[in-house]
Amino acid sequence: MPDHKAHILVTDDEKAIRNTLKDILEFEDYKVSTAESGKEALEFVSQKTVDLVLLDIKMQGMDGIETLNKIRANGHRFPVIMISGHGTIEIAVEAAKKGAYDFLEKPPDLNRLLIAVRNALSQNNLEKEYRQIKSRLPSLQPIVGESESIQKIKDLIDKVAPTRSRVLITGDNGTGKELVAKWIHEKSPRSGGPMVEVNCAAIPSELLESELFGHEKGAFTGATDQRIGKFEQANEGTLFLDEIGDMGLDAQAKVLRALQESKITRIGGNKSTQIDVRILAATNKDLEQEIADGNFREDLYHRINVIPIKVPPLKDRRDDIPLIAKACLNSLKERDISFSKVSFTEDGLEALKKRDWSGNVRELQNAVERLGILAPENKIDQETVNDILSSKTTKTDKLDELADDISDFQDFKEQAEKIFLIKRLEKNDWNISKTAEEIGIQRSHIYNKMNKYNIER
Repeated sequence: MPDHKAHILVTDDEKAIRNTLKDILEFEDYKVSTAESGKEALEFVSQKTVDLVLLDIKMQGMDGIETLNKIRANGHRFPVIMISGHGTIEIAVEAAKKGAYDFLEKPPDLNRLLIAVRNALSQNNLEKEYRQIKSRLPSLQPIVGESESIQKIKDLIDKVAPTRSRVLITGDNGTGKELVAKWIHEKSPRSGGPMVEVNCAAIPSELLESELFGHEKGAFTGATDQRIGKFEQANEGTLFLDEIGDMGLDAQAKVLRALQESKITRIGGNKSTQIDVRILAATNKDLEQEIADGNFREDLYHRINVIPIKVPPLKDRRDDIPLIAKACLNSLKERDISFSKVSFTEDGLEALKKRDWSGNVRELQNAVERLGILAPENKIDQETVNDILSSKTTKTDKLDELADDISDFQDFKEQAEKIFLIKRLEKNDWNISKTAEEIGIQRSHIYNKMNKYNIER
């Protein structure tokens, strides 16, 4: 006897067969539902949770093989046992190729039937446990950083993850918004369920609604099969709407309705499906400005912005750059032995810290991989960083450092003046006359400044 009532769907167009199988399985303490066609079975499994399907091959309309094919195409993982009164090796092989767990001939032998059902359910339970264990393994890369802003984000993730609250994650491209969303899911009670991601900016607006809500066969030109949308795929899990600021107004209206009613209707369908989905959203846009410009619905904004999390750019947390760079290099070493001897020097890390990472963490990750491949003698030092990463440092880097390090205004002015003079002299190949003419002061003043600040070529 099973510890709990597994739910079995018996699908056969012969009423007598359906009723017989139902009686046998209910006597064994299983919960049993029935369907008289492939179409009815597909509708049932799209709305209810089942653990096993018994499926007749020869049925009127959609046959069992076609039904099995659509069950698998829609992402359902439960086992399917095929039953046929015209059993042949060819049919059994075809069913196995389509993903059937077992094949029984009509009328099925009672012992053979019950053994097949028990084995199928046992394997299904093992696969569920494996997926749950796998989902809890620390496969996610950590959020690296010790800055105050990153620590606040980590604390916020710990607080919000156990709840059902919706979260809006904002920040520039490449800052790690997706990683924040994944950690919220990972630390939530839904971590054993799916996390489904939709990049709203990457999907054409005319296809986005079908992607989110699914469609019925024939709903529009090209809809040759029924399709399960991302909302249904994320049922009992998390749906991550990345770059939601790029979503069209029509899709926004439907998303808002889905959030309000906790149900969706596929395009071309007339039946609504109940959903249990937690929404996480992210954008690099200023949604309040988008609302003012008429590009984003204010009511949807308030629905998704229950808990706001802003991920800072690297330029606002430069002390984290060496930590992130070393973590990226360690990750490369785990994946590829050719990086095993590569290491950073202290001045190499400082050089990375001073650069302008307009692409944020994503750009830094790519840069570390490039440095690891091209670094001479496997050492990533300051010279290597400056040679291989040819993009210029930010013009304000040194001034930013001065402003942080110097509190006296006069000292700041003198240090800034020194930096300016050195830059101009270098530009003019240390030609004093040319530099004096370019910056509008006398040559003698430049000599005085060079003596004052100990500037030498």
